[in-house]
Amino acid sequence: MAREKVLLVQSTQTIYSLPRGRLARWLTAPGPETPHDIRVALVGTLFGTLPIFFGGVLNTIAVAWVLAHRHPTLPFQLWLAAEIAVCTIRLCVLVVSRRRAAQALSTPSDLYILLAPLWGATVGYGAFVSAVSGDWVAATLSFLSAAAMVGGICFRNFAAPRLVAVMIFCSLGPCCIGALLGGQPVLLLTLLQIPFYMFAMSVAARRLNGMLISTMKAERENSHRARHDALTGLLNREGLFKAAAQRDTPLVRAGMTLLYLDLDGFKAVNDAYGHGAGDMLLIQVALRLRALSGEQALVARMGGDEFVIIDTVAGGQTPQELAVAIARAIEQPFELSQGLVVTIGASVGIANVRAEDTDIDAVLRLADTAMYDAKRNKKNGARIDHRTAQPMGFAGHADMSSRVAG
Repeated sequence: MAREKVLLVQSTQTIYSLPRGRLARWLTAPGPETPHDIRVALVGTLFGTLPIFFGGVLNTIAVAWVLAHRHPTLPFQLWLAAEIAVCTIRLCVLVVSRRRAAQALSTPSDLYILLAPLWGATVGYGAFVSAVSGDWVAATLSFLSAAAMVGGICFRNFAAPRLVAVMIFCSLGPCCIGALLGGQPVLLLTLLQIPFYMFAMSVAARRLNGMLISTMKAERENSHRARHDALTGLLNREGLFKAAAQRDTPLVRAGMTLLYLDLDGFKAVNDAYGHGAGDMLLIQVALRLRALSGEQALVARMGGDEFVIIDTVAGGQTPQELAVAIARAIEQPFELSQGLVVTIGASVGIANVRAEDTDIDAVLRLADTAMYDAKRNKKNGARIDHRTAQPMGFAGHADMSSRVAG
């Protein structure tokens, strides 16, 4: 399962680091039951939607600049300076993060996330000083700017509902305080409007977040089903080929061994006891193969009663010894139901992976040929057969076939 998780996460073009600090992690927490790979994807969405980001930056700086020229006082000048400073830092952090993510390096996610509420606070501060200035034009413009930002905040950051709620509070909360202190009775209407607006947008962000997570989980499950055998849970043929085709972190490397297995006697069990017994037998075979393989091994059901293992043979064991161990494990009795115990065998073909083996299909064909050689030798009464095959395709290594009679 760990390998499956890595495969899913690595399918994303750019990966942003998860936040490490307590506050940033709290702001972006999607829920305790959200899988790790989906958490990574959710954080990644916070770095996207650049048009909304630049639209918000230009809007807040433009409003602060206009009002600072209308009221060239210290509070408005501080607002303009804070807007420019925070937006510039956010832009720089965003550019650095996108570049580092494209290079598969760690990103300053904590800093980027914490700058978002700070930006909201600068918008709120501007609305506050505009309201208490007594200037209707300044108050109206700054309030409209703050309210307009809420939509962008919600739809750009709904992957992190808590972050949305905090940003909206920092943006609109000071509007309520400014309305109380501004001396304009008509502004008191905002004391009713803004809380409902904050609540509605926060709820919208949470619902959008839930829909996004549900969609991601559905895509994750569909991807898993497309790449895995529904009966045994192992990789299927497509899943094996996609796993072998990973470029950034190749899962099939030179020095690994590919073993191709075919069960001897499976059809007889299936015909005698029915498909239910046959399915149970395949499930138990899959469990034994997984138990015999390393943690980093690729184990697949190719269809019917054929299986593939791609693994690094370690611990002084040879590929032939691993094939013999697998065949002997398969020969042990299987209890399919109470009172129903069957015994089958396995034919195993071996192909070694070399550095130039970039096509997994060619290596599979070599192992498949060796496996059928082993199956034919069974009829001649051979218990273990080691045969050197001529190089085929680009798999120039000598290929072996191993068989233990059942």
